Amino acid sequence: MRFVPRFTDGRPFAEPLGKIVCVGRNYAEHARELDNPVPSEPLLFIKPATAAVALEQPVEAPFARGEVHYETELALLIGDTLSNATPEQAERGIAGIGLALDLTLRDVQARLKAKGHPWEVAKAFDGACPLSAFLPLVDAPDWATLSFTLEVDGEVRQHGRGSDMLFPVPALLAEMSRHFTLQPGDVVLTGTPAGVGPLPRGATLAFSLSGGLELTTRVTD
Repeated sequence: MRFVPRFTDGRPFAEPLGKIVCVGRNYAEHARELDNPVPSEPLLFIKPATAAVALEQPVEAPFARGEVHYETELALLIGDTLSNATPEQAERGIAGIGLALDLTLRDVQARLKAKGHPWEVAKAFDGACPLSAFLPLVDAPDWATLSFTLEVDGEVRQHGRGSDMLFPVPALLAEMSRHFTLQPGDVVLTGTPAGVGPLPRGATLAFSLSGGLELTTRVTD
């Protein structure tokens, strides 16, 4: 079933889900924990709409294909068309904020990267992007003070803060809009903080985002 973007009050978004535009290594500590260089400009990639599923549902990961890693990210629902936007225009084009899991087939990704091959199949497979409902935005929040957490079986594994992003939200969206026109219904993932690791089978995952979003789900065995 196709994922339908919706707000936390239950309202569906007016447009269907489009593409999911992502940025890699937007937190310096995450780049270092994977032994990757800290980038000087955003590293962008795209997941198709078919990668999206509801985060509230049990997470079904393709464990048969190797180690699956969790990466919790702040997600932005785009409400206006953005092309070559200024940071101020990009900020006004955000309709809602939520959370996402950027699931990664880490073994597959490592093999492909070692060969110099594209690694979309490690990031963009069906079900690779569980998404929460979105908190509606009227005015832009203070991005620097936004924070989110992931707990795995009651233990905090990731704690992201907007102030730790290498490329803050308005500037990141503006840069994305230089390369890809962002349209209503598109979703942007803003990068993952340090603390990523293998997704445990059967684990309980608890997420929170400042502003009032909290949810719990589990990983299938």
